[in-house]
Amino acid sequence: MTNPSRVPTGVNPNIPNAARMYDYYLGGKDNFAADREAAEKIMKMGPSREICLANRWFLGRSIRYAAGQGIQQFIDLGTGLPNQNNVHEVAQKIHPGASVVYVDHDPVVIVHARALLADAAGNTAFAHADIREPQTILGHPDVDRLIDFSKPLGVVFLGVLHCVTDSEDPYGIVGAFAERMTSGSHLIVSHLTDDAHPEIGRAARKVYDQASTPLVHRSHARVSRFFDGFDLVEPGVVEVSAWRPEEPWEEQSEGSEWWYVGVGRKP
Repeated sequence: MTNPSRVPTGVNPNIPNAARMYDYYLGGKDNFAADREAAEKIMKMGPSREICLANRWFLGRSIRYAAGQGIQQFIDLGTGLPNQNNVHEVAQKIHPGASVVYVDHDPVVIVHARALLADAAGNTAFAHADIREPQTILGHPDVDRLIDFSKPLGVVFLGVLHCVTDSEDPYGIVGAFAERMTSGSHLIVSHLTDDAHPEIGRAARKVYDQASTPLVHRSHARVSRFFDGFDLVEPGVVEVSAWRPEEPWEEQSEGSEWWYVGVGRKP
């Protein structure tokens, strides 16, 4: 994405953006030179592409698991740029009528998400909102139209909570959704950590300090705290490759120690 005429209003292409950097890690083309430059710095520190792929594979596994437990409606928060095996594509293979609401506030994500959803079923929608404002999301017309909070649902925070600083109350954000979730609902979280590589973590955070959103690594204990009030699905909060791998290459993901992931069921 280099043509200035294609830059959405409100986007500064000279400031790296976490969603577009993630897109670059995965081999996408929806990014600018500043995103690529910042991403290359991160990639020199470790297997960034493999780390992101492992997170994407977890998304598919966790959605299939939740759908297999009967969940037929999902809210995907901070969805990022579309990629393969998006939530609605995975869920609707199991439940063709599954409802999915994607939520993001990045203008580039908005453009591509709406293009993707143009061919999706009518029970899939995109809400332009910031996860830091959970009440706005919970009151959004598309959420009201597609999500029935009296029935179990899946709430997905995939690789987004580490972009929320402590002062922005990430636990309060998750708690706002948890409060509305009925018994049997599933909470899905993946979160970056530097427990195994604190020095590299510090260097990576310095790169993201120049981006539009920060990077906040959290420990196993702090990631586990997001599941307060939920029963953890086995094997609990673990490194990404250890959460119910379906293929040998998923279990052997390089860089797995950078992610803690988990799924909780509301009792």
